[in-house]
Amino acid sequence: MNLNKSTKNTLITIGMVVVAYIIMMILTQVGALSSLMKGLLVPLCIYAIIAVALNLTVGILGELSLGHAGFMCVGAYLGGKISCVLEPSMGNSFITLLIATVVGGAVAAVCGILIGLPALRLKGDYLAIVTLAFGEIVRSLFMNSSSESFGGSLGLNTPRYDKNTLFIIALVLLLLCLAVIQNLIRSKHGRAITSIRDNEIAARATGINVTKYKLAVFTISSFFAGIAGVMYSFSNYTIQSTKFSYNYSIEILVMVVLGGMGSINGSIIAATLITVLDVKLQTILTGNLAVLQDLLYALILIILVIYNNAPALKGFREKYSLQKLLHKLIKPKHDPSHRADDEAKWDRVPTKIEMNEVLSVEFHPTSSTLTPDRKEGR
Repeated sequence: MNLNKSTKNTLITIGMVVVAYIIMMILTQVGALSSLMKGLLVPLCIYAIIAVALNLTVGILGELSLGHAGFMCVGAYLGGKISCVLEPSMGNSFITLLIATVVGGAVAAVCGILIGLPALRLKGDYLAIVTLAFGEIVRSLFMNSSSESFGGSLGLNTPRYDKNTLFIIALVLLLLCLAVIQNLIRSKHGRAITSIRDNEIAARATGINVTKYKLAVFTISSFFAGIAGVMYSFSNYTIQSTKFSYNYSIEILVMVVLGGMGSINGSIIAATLITVLDVKLQTILTGNLAVLQDLLYALILIILVIYNNAPALKGFREKYSLQKLLHKLIKPKHDPSHRADDEAKWDRVPTKIEMNEVLSVEFHPTSSTLTPDRKEGR
């Protein structure tokens, strides 16, 4: 069965997540997974969802947004409040979680529409400033709310779901996020979105409704950011607005940049790497060494970003990339009868004649035969 490149990429992405889940389950069953890593399973899914959602806006659409922590904050508080309201009558059940997830994601999507309509008329730094201001406004509103509504500065106490069950639910939501975004990218709408990123003026000239596509991308991205916020509320006993500061938005953006703009697989890997790195540094550097946590964390991120983007290291990255290694491991046997169009070059086509030699044929009028003669320089 022949699959096109986009379908293969989608299957590879989903396969990565499924294989990671199987490995985690095996390690859990044999007792080889530490309690620290068990506690990271749900946050890894949450960070992967928010990183993929932001990559849709920043990497695919090409618009810089620093307000996704605000959308996540909306989803966390609204989803947490819904669960608090429904828990006395319905208990901490799957139905409660499902309703809270839908409401949190929907409200975050509505906020995305309300902010996107005026903000998406801006570009570059101006759009980043507006979305960053939105995140800070949302955080301030929840911080200054009453204790009866959203807990105020002390935070909102929410029911916590079972970690093992919540991990499976968060993983399913991650797969849903990947399926929606991957199918959007490889559809005709995805091609329209990437054309807007590459050249907005040319996209308008060809009749693409730029405003509609920008708003649709912003809404979808906000929806999944809200879902990530709901998962965060169910994985913690208390939601505090200080968690969703502008530093949190920048941390999510670092995941996208580190994984590669427009690379869904890269966003998942970078989200996993940064989350584990941050927790490991907090575990190793304790006591007087705790002051070095942020310094080492920033230094490692700078090194990784330089490695991924420095032009001088491009040849090294291509030579020793994971994709090249996997290709060598699963490379099919060579069949000389099948050649790709881009491989039919003179330096690759096997021949018994050196290319610096010239074949010539001399014709003698008095003879009816051709005398082949190989001469150089003719």
